[in-house]
Amino acid sequence: MIQLQNEILSLRALEPGDIDLLYDLENAPDLWKYSNRLQPYSRDLLQKYIANAHKDIFEVRQIKFTICTPEGSALGFIDLFDYEPLHHRAGVGLVLRQQDQNKGYGKAALQLIAVYAQKHLQLHQLYANIAEENRISIQLFEGQGYTFAGKKKDWNFYEGQYHDESIYQKMIE
Repeated sequence: MIQLQNEILSLRALEPGDIDLLYDLENAPDLWKYSNRLQPYSRDLLQKYIANAHKDIFEVRQIKFTICTPEGSALGFIDLFDYEPLHHRAGVGLVLRQQDQNKGYGKAALQLIAVYAQKHLQLHQLYANIAEENRISIQLFEGQGYTFAGKKKDWNFYEGQYHDESIYQKMIE
């Protein structure tokens, strides 16, 4: 098992004990607009997802890590998705419990996932799709060297209107 850590937190593989946090975060309706979903995931489906999380990134094109304190308390999740080994890139998704936001955990998790992506997957770049009104995420990613690469106009529809989505990229070589 690959484990990444720094003085603030560690990233580890998903474990069965993560089910409650995964269930809560994946089923938070206020976050669905950012993940293009309209309905909750069942606990059974998420348990199966955790049970299959060991599958190779080359097969499933994604990998999710649990973000933990040095003591082992789970705070949230960070994942690489749309993994493209031919083009040496992947998307990054990050979610933390609300009470654990603005404490440096997102910054530390982004730093660690960049190390993993470069060292273990030989990626050249990471990218993030961020809703324009999600200023906290934009500031977080920009603070970690992600730069604005473009805007998708009227890309997502929620809360009765269309919203722009921006792409941020980070070259990690």
